Amino acid sequence: MTSGPGARRIEVTQKLYIRTFGCQMNEYDSDKMADVLAASDGLALTDTPDDADVILFNTCSVREKAQERVFHDLGRVRALKAARPDVIIGVGGCVASQEGAAIVARAPYVDVVFGPQTLHRLPALIRARRESGAPQVDITFPAIEKFDHLPPPRVEGAAAFVSIMEGCSKYCSFCVVPYTRGEEVSRPLDDVLTEVADLADQGVRELTLLGQNVNAYRGTCSAEDDASGIADFAMLLDYVAEVPGLERIRYTTSHPKEMSARLVDAYRRVPKLVSQLHLPVQSGSDRVLAAMKRGYTALEYKSIVRRLRAARPGLSLSSDFIVGFPGETDADFEATLKLVDDVGFDGSFSFLYSARPGTPAADLPGAVPDDVKKARLARLQARLDAQYAAASQAMVGSRQRVLVTGHAARDRRELAARTDNNRVVNFAGDASLIGTYVDVVVTHALPHSLRADALR
Repeated sequence: MTSGPGARRIEVTQKLYIRTFGCQMNEYDSDKMADVLAASDGLALTDTPDDADVILFNTCSVREKAQERVFHDLGRVRALKAARPDVIIGVGGCVASQEGAAIVARAPYVDVVFGPQTLHRLPALIRARRESGAPQVDITFPAIEKFDHLPPPRVEGAAAFVSIMEGCSKYCSFCVVPYTRGEEVSRPLDDVLTEVADLADQGVRELTLLGQNVNAYRGTCSAEDDASGIADFAMLLDYVAEVPGLERIRYTTSHPKEMSARLVDAYRRVPKLVSQLHLPVQSGSDRVLAAMKRGYTALEYKSIVRRLRAARPGLSLSSDFIVGFPGETDADFEATLKLVDDVGFDGSFSFLYSARPGTPAADLPGAVPDDVKKARLARLQARLDAQYAAASQAMVGSRQRVLVTGHAARDRRELAARTDNNRVVNFAGDASLIGTYVDVVVTHALPHSLRADALR
């Protein structure tokens, strides 16, 4: 700003750069980091770290490559810190929870380290760093405290995310989430509904409920809502569906073990719930599922799918698979391929197993050679891609109601939209349609999207 007699005060807005790794929960948390720092210090988002005053990395430790990529990117901003010592560099998310102060030991130019449950403390951590000159580390697990300290949600567009719970208590043998995000803690029902209603008032028409295991939701509620004082996920869906203005409800991620009869029935009684579900199975081998500590068999998984599709005919199902889990044999892998054929998936995230430090599976014998894992993954992905392509082709000629999300990625003169079953559709249309629902007819099925014509 300027100074001196008659000088006009010029406010200089500081800038915030956030690099997000991993899941939709991290995307949600990054949005909240931006909200918190905008409310506390007026920081405005920038797309480049070069002109940022605060640089944050919101990390993921589920996959080994994602974890190493964080330190690679930290190395790239080290020169920025050397040139501008006042720049604040922070590491948050699951790698921060797992590594804590070891991040500062490995990268001494990092100023703040914070976990998913302490992102609301960012302003205080940054102030403490600037005042003391010492790095600040806070990776505690203060339950849902952060939700009580977040500013009201701000959104742009007609779609938004709402986090309904934190952590996971399933302790699958391959997963670090219970150790990096803590055990399952649900937000109170009224708190979730207040945020949902606020978003709907801002024009949100499509909502995605988020959590590591959303169908384990158990939020406190009044006795008027339920005599037990606890709302399950099915009850939450019923109440969210009653919020005026919302047209579609999605959720992710779910666990087969928590797919209750009440939740299955929601697909029969809640039309706003989309006809698409992501239900991770991980393997089709009972022996591998037991070693993973998933808590169900392949037959039980298929039984859940049959009940879901009976409640909602035409339900589109996607999943997760881990290939090459320790001890996985050829027969185990063939069982996975058989489950894929039996169920029929409409998309999947498939991964090579990578050991995560501190998880029980990291100490299991029977490591599968890399070349075997890669060959199996290629076979599995080819099978899944064929199912996805067939499902896309079956949509050609169908009428779809789509939410227009913006301009098409490859051609800014066209629009991009999303179907009920979560497919990207591109079509010619005016930009005034962005943020609205439009009826289209699908004309072509492409490898990763659909083409359509808007109905007049």
